[in-house]
Amino acid sequence: MEDVETLFEKTGAILKGHFLLTSGLHSPIYWEKFRIIENPEYNQQLCGMIAEHYKDKGIELVAGPTTGGIVLAHEIARQMGLKCVFAEKIADSERGFRRGFVIKPGAKVLVVDDILTTGKSVREVLATVKKAGGEVAGIGVLVDRSDTALEFNAPVFSCLRSATTTYKPDDCPLCRQGLPLTKHGSS
Repeated sequence: MEDVETLFEKTGAILKGHFLLTSGLHSPIYWEKFRIIENPEYNQQLCGMIAEHYKDKGIELVAGPTTGGIVLAHEIARQMGLKCVFAEKIADSERGFRRGFVIKPGAKVLVVDDILTTGKSVREVLATVKKAGGEVAGIGVLVDRSDTALEFNAPVFSCLRSATTTYKPDDCPLCRQGLPLTKHGSS
């Protein structure tokens, strides 16, 4: 397999400019994970890294947030021979398992997501898994771009760790330079 960062670069998934992230933060780098996810071969390879890392950890179910997390959860579950579920937004900072998804009490769940910045969507899925009675056994992400290591009370595995600068909107040097702010899907 190619180097993970090389995959992101050659697919055009690393964008440079002035971006508004889903977290509300600004950044000079945007990781457009869908340039990877849209390519089944690359998606399979990266999901394989996560599946391999957690293969002997007793995982019973894979869960991810909508939207990118659905694709990742499905592929990782497929490779691990498991079922997958996804958590949808039901309120501003809350997710829920709908569509008849059930987590058996005490089931060991692997939570997966695409790009980790502040950990908000991961935390929402963790809370949803716990509320459903599951036990979070680990977290897997394609890219951990967080400024500092985030604490989730569960082990975290990332295919790529690439701390990427973010700014609060009122302290953004890119805004002060007058660079246009771009909002993509989510990050």
